[in-house]
Amino acid sequence: MIKAAKRLATVEEYYFSKKLREVRGLMAAGKPIINMGIGSPDLAPPAQVLTAIQGSLQDVGAHKYQSYQGLPALRNAISNFYKEKFQVVANPANEVLPLMGSKEGIMHISMAFLNEGDQVLIPNPGYPTYTSVTKLVGAVPLFYNLSAEHNWLPNFEELEGQDLAAVKIMWVNYPNMPTGTSGTLEMFEKLVAFGKKHQILIINDNPYSFVLNDNPISILQVAGAKDIALELNSLSKTFNMAGWRVGMVLGNEGYIDEILKVKSNMDSGMFYGIQKGAIQALELSDDWFVAQNKIYQERRNLIWKLADKLGTTYDKKTTGLFVWAKIPEGKKSEEVTDAILYENDVFITPGTIFGSQGEGYIRFSLCVPVAVIKEAISRI
Repeated sequence: MIKAAKRLATVEEYYFSKKLREVRGLMAAGKPIINMGIGSPDLAPPAQVLTAIQGSLQDVGAHKYQSYQGLPALRNAISNFYKEKFQVVANPANEVLPLMGSKEGIMHISMAFLNEGDQVLIPNPGYPTYTSVTKLVGAVPLFYNLSAEHNWLPNFEELEGQDLAAVKIMWVNYPNMPTGTSGTLEMFEKLVAFGKKHQILIINDNPYSFVLNDNPISILQVAGAKDIALELNSLSKTFNMAGWRVGMVLGNEGYIDEILKVKSNMDSGMFYGIQKGAIQALELSDDWFVAQNKIYQERRNLIWKLADKLGTTYDKKTTGLFVWAKIPEGKKSEEVTDAILYENDVFITPGTIFGSQGEGYIRFSLCVPVAVIKEAISRI
């Protein structure tokens, strides 16, 4: 048998890939499992988006290879969206690059800027893909701790105390996943200054801005941010288009050009119809967000009741698709979630999959209908 590449020894199969296989096994055995673990929107995309993709299928050239840079109309829509929602000006010709999901962008950016042995600042807790991609490209993760005591924001005093000479990239994610902390423009200003001081490329991963959040912000709003920062975004959570794989990266032309070199050698252009649907989504009025957040607010109120029954505590001022809850002292996250899974047939995510700072926490997803959440409450 041919041996796998050495790089695969640095990573493991993604937690949800393994755990959901176990959950499916329990369901196949007759267990009525309620899945509150993963943040995959269960609501439908906007009707106008579905109509747009349906209407595009007979367009001339609809089924041909598409440009690696996406349709000009899509880049314009992304640019206009950022100008309207964030007051960020991005040239659609060279400062916007559509992606087949922002997760793809994490790999593309890492391949574009990291050499073997470069260090990468990664939040703990944080999205596990930042770490796995860093390892796959031969770079070295350097974790910076986020904590409730510091409102899950970067502690710049601690960051300045580290040896940063080999650091090339810093991943940040606000609004934050898994904690739900919104972040602030003051924090972004500090991050931009920090990146410029140490010549570290700052990338804000920003897919949760419009979920239960009254003040969407972007790192690119900061004066001079394009000199040292990029922003990833996605239509997955905002418009319930997770399976469509539509993302984007924005930044200055020099950075975008380097990322395009990687992208154009790794994949092809996004399907024409999906691009047409994405354009329609980006042009929707704020009524869409209001309607979605009304649904998520009702669900979150019920999740808070479930969290109360489990004896956890949580911050009601957080945003996003999840509730991040602290379990009683002395208990371990995975022990708690496994007990709930096996005894109550409810799957909740342990905080430890996001890093050591997630110990003592569990994460509930809001991607579950009200009736199902009520059933979960009744089981506890």
